Amino acid sequence: MRSGGDVRDADAPSNDLRREYPALYRSGDVPVRLTVPPLRLLMVDGAGDPNTAPGYADAVGTLYAVSYGVRGTVKESGGLPWTVMPLEGLWWADDMATFSTDDRRGWLWTMMIAQPDVVTAEMVASAVTAARAKGRAPSAELLRLAVHDEGDAVQVMHHGPYTDEASTIAALHRAAADLGLALRGKHHEIYLNDPRRVAPAAMRTILRQPVAER
Repeated sequence: MRSGGDVRDADAPSNDLRREYPALYRSGDVPVRLTVPPLRLLMVDGAGDPNTAPGYADAVGTLYAVSYGVRGTVKESGGLPWTVMPLEGLWWADDMATFSTDDRRGWLWTMMIAQPDVVTAEMVASAVTAARAKGRAPSAELLRLAVHDEGDAVQVMHHGPYTDEASTIAALHRAAADLGLALRGKHHEIYLNDPRRVAPAAMRTILRQPVAER
């Protein structure tokens, strides 16, 4: 494993987080260690199996509707546009011993989409109002704009369906242990493909785990 080094590209356009922080939204097949800076994200918390819990689809729909809304506001005002960032998720359980891909009913989650610094709370509120008027923000009351400070972490790319992540997660955890690092915080996933448009075998998901020195 090698260090992820400087995750920021200072020469990138200020509103394009993919270019500003390329190491955060690209990953190789070998786990790497990196420091994730504080980032501002739109977030919705929820619980239950993402395949069956209605709140999950509501959360994702709300996040995208508001993210596109604030992007449109900035673009219309003459600001630098950007591509809406990928969906991300934090996953955990009250009893982490039960956290497995076999029984998702007890899962807790926070779904998120990162936002450039130009996005303000006022812009979010305006975008929520517009999305609600169109019936596109069913989880608006749960939405918040907040800073997530992840810090020291290891990450790797997973290829294939979400249901096959267990072996990739295990390899990521082994890599952390080999470096003498302890796992902390919540399991983090970044979804680079839309599962409605990409075959399961072709899907790519960044798996990230916060760590700490033992």
